Formats: sequence, C-alpha cells, structure tokens
Amino acid sequence: MRGADGAGARGEAPTALLEGWLAEWYAPAYRTARLILGDGAEAEDAVQDAFLRLWRFRDAIPEGEAARAWLYRVVVNACYSRARSERRHEMSSGDESLLDGLAEQGAGPDEKVAGALSGTAVRAAIAALPEALRVPVVLRYYADLSEREIALAIHRRAGTVKSRLHEARRRLGADPTISRLLGAEEA
Repeated sequence: MRGADGAGARGEAPTALLEGWLAEWYAPAYRTARLILGDGAEAEDAVQDAFLRLWRFRDAIPEGEAARAWLYRVVVNACYSRARSERRHEMSSGDESLLDGLAEQGAGPDEKVAGALSGTAVRAAIAALPEALRVPVVLRYYADLSEREIALAIHRRAGTVKSRLHEARRRLGADPTISRLLGAEEA
C-alpha cells in the first residue's frame, strides 16, 4: 500500500521510487514505444508522457504482477495519443542503433551484424502491419507480455488479442523478406 506522501510499499521516498521505476522500466518502455511509433523522438516523448502519468497516478498502480500490464497500458495509451496527433506509421531511418543496442545487449560482433540485418527487416515488417496488429505483436514478442496482460494493456478481450496475434503472424510469415530470412536460417 502506498502512503499519502507518495512513498512506495516499502516506505521508499518518492525520489527513490521514481528512480527505481526509471532504472527498471525505461528501456523496455522505450523499446515498446519505438516499435509501436517507428520514430525515436516520438517514442521518447511518449515514454516521458507515460512516466509523467505513472507518477501522477502512482497511488492507482496495482500491486504485484498486475503492475506490469498497467505500465504497458499507460505506455501504449501514450503511444496512441502520439500517433493520433502525428499520424506517424513508417519507421524512420535514423536512430536505429538505440533500439538495436537495447535488443541485443551481450551479443558478440558476428551476432550483432546478423541481428542488425535481420532485426531491420523484422522491424520493417512489423512497422508495415496495421496498428491494431502491430501493438499486440510488440507487446507479446518484445515486451514478453502474456495474452491476458496484453488484453489488459490494450482494453480488448483475450480472444481478440489471440486472433490479432494470429493474423499478425500470418502476415509476417507471408512477408517476402521474412520468408527469405527464414529460408536462409534453415539452409
């Protein structure tokens, strides 16, 4: 339970609580926003908006595992707000290195080169998906949320999430670049 002074369940001071959130959640939130919006600057703004909302409504954050879905719900809503105001649906060519660095920490040089090539193709294919399919894919495969958590994050039924993920996988599988990548891995 959070106290009236904004301290966390363990009596953390508000500043320490915010620093902890940023340390733990900024990178995954940014990666999620970057994949949804396709633009680094827009993603940064969306994540800042999301953390401001989190801070403003910190007493409403559920305890335990539900907090993670709640965080992504706020991030996704901030992305939707940005997308509505800017209508950016194409991946920008700049600033890809930030996302690559977040996704491939600890990889060796050979793995980084191969990952960068396939990662760019996969991100482009994901960016080509309609928003209704792109958001569940990002939350499932990049944020590692369960179908139930995604349903909470995007305000949809679990069955809707399941069908959107199925359709997104079908479309990604039909993408010629992804098919070539899969053929190269099997050879």
